Amino acid sequence: MNKNSTIVVFGGSGLVGSAIVRKLIEKGYKNIIATIHNRKADLPESVKQIKLNLLNENEVKEFFEKIKPEYVFLAAAKVGGIVANNTYRADFIYENLQIQNNVIYNAYKYNIKKLMFLGSTCIYPKNCPQPIKEEYLLTGELEYTNEPYAIAKIAGIKMCESFNIQYGTNFISVMPTNLYGENDNFDLEKSHVLPALIRKIHLGKCLEEDNWDEIRKDLNKNPIGGFRDEDLGFSKVDGDTSKEDILKVLDYYGIKILKSKTSDLNSVSIEIWGSGKPMREFLYSDDMADACVYLMEKIDIDDIINVNEQVKKTQPSTLNPQSSAHNSHFLNIGTGKDISIKDLAYLIKDVIGYKGEFYFNTSKPDGTMKKVIDVSKLHSLGWKHKVELEEGIKKIYEWYRNS
Repeated sequence: MNKNSTIVVFGGSGLVGSAIVRKLIEKGYKNIIATIHNRKADLPESVKQIKLNLLNENEVKEFFEKIKPEYVFLAAAKVGGIVANNTYRADFIYENLQIQNNVIYNAYKYNIKKLMFLGSTCIYPKNCPQPIKEEYLLTGELEYTNEPYAIAKIAGIKMCESFNIQYGTNFISVMPTNLYGENDNFDLEKSHVLPALIRKIHLGKCLEEDNWDEIRKDLNKNPIGGFRDEDLGFSKVDGDTSKEDILKVLDYYGIKILKSKTSDLNSVSIEIWGSGKPMREFLYSDDMADACVYLMEKIDIDDIINVNEQVKKTQPSTLNPQSSAHNSHFLNIGTGKDISIKDLAYLIKDVIGYKGEFYFNTSKPDGTMKKVIDVSKLHSLGWKHKVELEEGIKKIYEWYRNS
C-alpha cells in the first residue's frame, strides 16, 4: 500500500473496523473509506463514511464499481457474546455468510490488489489442544453455542483460500483472539465478556456508592433494552426512567443491592455467568489493528504459506498429517496469554474500585473451558502485541466513562 491508495474498511464504525481506521490514519494513509450500516461513526473528518447494506448484493456491486478500491479490510460482521450467539443463531449464520460472499466475490471480480478477511478464534474445535495452532481448524467438533457464527467464519476462510488457489488472488485471513477496546459493544445482553464485565462492575460501583447521577449518565449513553416485556412490564430503560424501574432492570441483569447502606456503601452483588473457571485470551483492539496494517503492508499470502511450510517440516501435525497443508492461508492474531474469567472479573474490580461481591451462576453455560492461541507464526513474521491486559482495561474503562 502507498499513502494515497484507495483503502476501504468494511465495518468501519465497529470495534475492529474503527481501530483499523485509526491505525491507518496514524500511519499517514490519506484515502480511507469506511462503510457504515446505520448512523455515522465517531471517526476523523478525513475519513469518508459511506452507508452501505452489505447484505444487499446489488449495493455492494455498485459500491465496488464506483469506488474501485485497491485494498480491502473486511471487518464487518454480526457479532455478539455467548447469549447473543446462542439466541440469534439464524441471524448470525445468514448475515455473516451474506456479507462475506458479497464482499469477497466483488473483491475478486473488480481485481483489488489485496483483501484481509477478519474472523474469530471460535472457528477452532471445542476441545482441541492448547495453545491452538492454525492447523487445528476442522479437526473436531465446534462449541455449539456459537456454531453458526463459527461456520460462517470458516466459510470465509475457505472462500479466500479457494480464490487464492483458483484465481491467484492475494486474500489473507486473520483470526484475532477475544478483542476489546474503543467502540466496543457494552450492551448487557449482546456484548462479549470483557466489556459486559466492565459495564456491570461500573454500575455495581455506582449502586454501592448510591451515585445516581452516574447511573443515569450511563443509561442515557447506553439505554438498556432487549429483555422480555412480560418479565418486567417495560422494554427500555434510560436515564429518565424511574429509580424503581432502573433497580428492577439492573436486578434482572444480575446487578443488585443486597442491603441498603449501613455505613458509607450499599451491599451489592454482581452475577457472572458460569463457574468463572474458563480461561480466555484478550487482545487490545489497537494492537489488533497494528497487526492487521502491518500484515497488509508487509506480508502477502505466499509469505504465510511459506511460513506454514517451514513449520510443517519442523513440527508435523499431531492431529492430522494433512491439516497444515490445508490450513495455510490464514494466521492467528493474539497475545498467547490467557486468564480465567474469575481472575478477569477481580482484575476489573480492582481497576474500577468496586468493593462488592460476585456471584458465579453455575447453572449458566461456561462455553469452552480453555482457549489460548499459538501466535508463533505471527511472531516469525515480525509482529508482537504491545498492550498488556491491565493497561488495556484501564484504557478502555477511561474511554467508556468519558466517551
